[in-house]
Amino acid sequence: MSAPAESPHPAASARIPPKLGGAAASGAAAPAGPGPAPHQQNGPAQSQMQVPSGYGLHPQNYIAPSGHYPQGPGKMTSLPLDSQCGDYYSGLYTVPTQNVVTPNTASQQPGAQHMYGRAPPAPHIVGSAPGSFQGAASSTSHLHTSASQLYSPFVNHYSSPAMYSANSSVASQGFPSTCGHYAMSTVSNAAYPSVSYPSLPAGDPYGQQMFTSQNAPTVRPVRDNSFSGHSTAISHPSPLPPPPSHQYHQQQSLSGCSTLSWSASGLSSTQDNLIRNHTGSLATANSNPTNTVADSLSCPVMQNVKPLKSSPVVSTVLPGASRRTPPAADRPAEPLASVTQPSELLQQKGVDSSSTTSSASPMPNSYDALEGGSYPDMLSSSASSPAPDPAPEPDPAPAPSAPQPSKMAKPFGYGYPTLQPGYQNATAPLNSGVPPSSPGYSGFQPYAQQYPGMNQLSSSLGGLSLQSSPQPESLRPVDLTQERNILPTTPVWAPVPNLNVDLKKLNCSPDSFRCTLTNIPQTQALLNKAKLPLGLLLHPFRDLTQLPVITSNTIVRCRSCRTYINPFVSFIDQRRWKCNLCYRVNDVPEEFMYNPLTRSYGEPHKRPEVQNSTVEFIASSDYMLRPPQPAVYLFVLDVSHNAVEAGYLTILCQSLLENLDKLPGDSRTRIGFMTFDSTIHFYNLQEGLSQPQMLIVSDIDDVFLPTPDSLLVNLYESKELIKDLLNALPSMFTNTRETHSALGPALQAAFKLMSPTGGRVSVFQTQLPSLGAGLLQSREDPNQRSSTKVVQHLGPATDFYKKLALDCSGQQTAVDLFLLSSQYSDLASLACVSKYSAGCIYYYPSFHYTHNPSQAEKLQKDLKRYLTRKIGFEAVMRIRCTKGLSMHTFHGNFFVRSTDLLSLANINPDAGFAVQLSIEENLTDTSLVCFQTALLYTSSKGERRIRVHTLCLPVVSSLADVYAGVDVQAAICLLANMAVDRSISSSLSDARDALVNAVVDSLSAYGSTVSNLQHSALVAPNSLKLFPLYVLALLKQKAFRTGTSTRLDDRVYAMCQIKCQPLVHLMKMIHPNLYRIDRLTDEGAIHVNDRVVPQPPLQKLSAEKLTREGAFLMDCGSVFYIWIGKSCDNNFIEDVLGYPNFASIPQKMTYLPELDTLSSERARSFITWLRDNRPLSPVLHVVKDESPAKTEFFQHLIEDRTEAAFSYYEFLLHIQQQICK
Repeated sequence: MSAPAESPHPAASARIPPKLGGAAASGAAAPAGPGPAPHQQNGPAQSQMQVPSGYGLHPQNYIAPSGHYPQGPGKMTSLPLDSQCGDYYSGLYTVPTQNVVTPNTASQQPGAQHMYGRAPPAPHIVGSAPGSFQGAASSTSHLHTSASQLYSPFVNHYSSPAMYSANSSVASQGFPSTCGHYAMSTVSNAAYPSVSYPSLPAGDPYGQQMFTSQNAPTVRPVRDNSFSGHSTAISHPSPLPPPPSHQYHQQQSLSGCSTLSWSASGLSSTQDNLIRNHTGSLATANSNPTNTVADSLSCPVMQNVKPLKSSPVVSTVLPGASRRTPPAADRPAEPLASVTQPSELLQQKGVDSSSTTSSASPMPNSYDALEGGSYPDMLSSSASSPAPDPAPEPDPAPAPSAPQPSKMAKPFGYGYPTLQPGYQNATAPLNSGVPPSSPGYSGFQPYAQQYPGMNQLSSSLGGLSLQSSPQPESLRPVDLTQERNILPTTPVWAPVPNLNVDLKKLNCSPDSFRCTLTNIPQTQALLNKAKLPLGLLLHPFRDLTQLPVITSNTIVRCRSCRTYINPFVSFIDQRRWKCNLCYRVNDVPEEFMYNPLTRSYGEPHKRPEVQNSTVEFIASSDYMLRPPQPAVYLFVLDVSHNAVEAGYLTILCQSLLENLDKLPGDSRTRIGFMTFDSTIHFYNLQEGLSQPQMLIVSDIDDVFLPTPDSLLVNLYESKELIKDLLNALPSMFTNTRETHSALGPALQAAFKLMSPTGGRVSVFQTQLPSLGAGLLQSREDPNQRSSTKVVQHLGPATDFYKKLALDCSGQQTAVDLFLLSSQYSDLASLACVSKYSAGCIYYYPSFHYTHNPSQAEKLQKDLKRYLTRKIGFEAVMRIRCTKGLSMHTFHGNFFVRSTDLLSLANINPDAGFAVQLSIEENLTDTSLVCFQTALLYTSSKGERRIRVHTLCLPVVSSLADVYAGVDVQAAICLLANMAVDRSISSSLSDARDALVNAVVDSLSAYGSTVSNLQHSALVAPNSLKLFPLYVLALLKQKAFRTGTSTRLDDRVYAMCQIKCQPLVHLMKMIHPNLYRIDRLTDEGAIHVNDRVVPQPPLQKLSAEKLTREGAFLMDCGSVFYIWIGKSCDNNFIEDVLGYPNFASIPQKMTYLPELDTLSSERARSFITWLRDNRPLSPVLHVVKDESPAKTEFFQHLIEDRTEAAFSYYEFLLHIQQQICK
């Protein structure tokens, strides 16, 4: 999905058909200022919270003040056509925004890192700050007036989470007394090595005792992430008197968690196109729970029981399940953890600093306030309606004989000690006479070599212009029509930003964060002249081998824009730092002055937060709206005749049995199962039953939960019953003749079941939904699959699945869809349930357990990755950028909660995102810009964490420099996302035209303004030489190709993959890699885990590179093809494939045997290396020359001509012809 496009990108081409656009929902934050912050200000409260040691455990008597929960999404209104050209660099449709927050009943459990040691408290300065929180009394009143209110179903907005204690902030502006911890995480599910991270060394001359013995603070245990039973005590002073003790009652249940459920009402079925503006609210449930546990359902076998409903509920003993003896009746239920009484709270005023895990804002009432917003004056622009296209730029001046150097402005600081050696020992003046708020202020500098003045910084960072030295390789002109070997023989790496050596070392990895332009244009006019897309590609939650994990009660953030401190801030002096995004000067907290690595005081610039561009913070309770939820997994399975015939249940149940203990989670992990055909089947797996119990609800028009408290059970308490169910499921429906599928009602029931906690719903569907809400009709015309004109029905047929997804997102539930179908299933409609709930989509066309073994093997491997990979719950992600830049369109699977906050009910390491940028204010006063993404999530262990990535790029004023810094792969991936939006909102032909015009415009602009070669040649800078090739590959991709038979579901799935795949995997899908593998050698090989991996050169995707004497491997991302030439050496065939000659190779071969030969070892090592860390397990096909199966292989040779598409050379001639018009 994409987020709203608030303002069109001016780089429109007149050749592109007009598009539909519209205004985005507003959500700007109020400007920050001194004194008490308004309710909407970014960040949590600036006061302190005392959290009892039992915080986050079983359901307590949480006090949730009544709030308004809007009743349903309003009808979408169609946006009018405007006068804008169809700009392929602008957003295409809007996405609803909604603050939806739900509480949870999870407990906190030990995590994965062990933190060693602690230190004496940091110095404490008592005083009042201009931003001190003044609302303590009102917070207290909430606690006392609502003390008796139980933790109710989630009908409240959660505007003031008084359920915690006095209020929701820890370690306010006062300096905390706890030690922090710093760990380098290997993120491999192994024990993470850690180092001690104390606040101050013992006996430090700067330290002083924070509290006297008379008012010593209460201590609460901090999770020890390696050894259970051990904890580190930290002090939490709190400003309010203790609340009544009766607020902390413990509720016990067999399931370990309250599972109150409620039914949704008011869901309308208005037509909802993706290009419409969502002006309404999310549909929610009634305030009163309607689902109760029927006493009569406790018996093992039941027939037609009707608990408060007219629909029958049938309970049966599952066949094949062994009967077990219930435990003794007097066996006590063991609580998951203990709850201690709250301790006495202490009064303390905040101290002004840039602090801490709290800020100068009231109690957080939404995820927008929780994470903290961007600087307020930037939000208003991104929330405004699209402005008309600016006046056209004047004709460019004649091309200069040589590109002119950029005029680099002096930077705003960046004064951490990473300067060139010649500048580190210079002495700066003690006082520059500049006001403290001025960018040039340097202040008192006791360590002159560490905090240089602005002149030295400018000298250090100056000379970044690409034109100050001989012309770089990236600007070397390339005549595309004459260059035969345009594709390099080695992988294309991301360009390195033109920064000094120290900045390059500190910059974020391009695998996590990269920009389409590594040289940011100084003005929007310059960007318009370049005719290039400006945007970011993100892979924020990817698996990392090393990740600095920081536990400290002080998370240092800018008090204005809430940016996390990072390597690109500047330390004006020892006590102040300047934000690199909004340029506000902030105080350095006292605890941050201590360097845990060198155990010295006064070195804030050497802290790990300032030495690593990717870090992860262990967040305090300030970053929680409710106790962290447990890991909850619900499997919703199609068991109709079509599903049973396909045989997927056998693979799924076997995979679950093998990986049940590997599911991410802790002792609170919960799991449940539902099956459906024309009715819905629930499974009671409550501990104590002798065997699983099936409950059948046949009234699909009014779905309810028969036993809400026993359908989601603790994984470890009910493991034997779960195993019995999984063993029985594949054979339970063998003789079914039920052909209907009630997917919609099953999803409604799943939503009700998951609403109290949130979690992940995994849906397996094998056909078109045919009963109940959300039923669909076939819309595909097989005769139009090869159409070269209009491709219809790329958008959803109903808004039911989108509305349901928005409801799920509001309750922190993501829906993952597995579609295993041999017939048309309208994936365009079904995919919405995953797109808008931050879920994933898996598609297995023509799936059959026995007839299509390669798909069965793929499902098995995908499930292993899916079930065991890392997962984050109730996540939000915000992207911040330097003042002057703004974001206007987001791409990926998510829900936009506010103008710049993405709601992610689940986050997984295989999810990618993209965002489009524009330049709203000239960047003439800075030479560097920065981007920062912050992902706040709950780990499967119940820890609240924040993963932060920061990227720094130079600003340039020369058009040549802009072209020199193009990241062509990032640009093509962003264009692919935009083209998907255009296909759905307008038409496929418009999207194809826009892609072609993107090449025409950029090369035309380069030729007319930068290149001094003759105009008859098609010239591109070296940085853009692959741009036409990649665009042609995109045009021949399943998502956008025409004239070739393409099933509608296949096309839609390809579009879904483009929208959610990280760049590294998406590029293989767009432009496959071709290798010759019959001549593998160890020359240039790499060593991976004691394995030698050959590195054959890349071949261009053309049949002219194929020889009948060779064997070639094509890596298409999710598919591997091994093409065997007719005259291939028999020794290779025998050594690698295990057959004596070419003729004996079977037509359908999908694996490589493990043979004890050097050639086999090399080939398997190379393929295994390619397969590693893929989100989807690639299917391997061995294709013989002249066999019918080679058609699909040859379709990926994108440089060759097909009946409906240009060859690469013909495409270049077409581009040249368009430029010369």
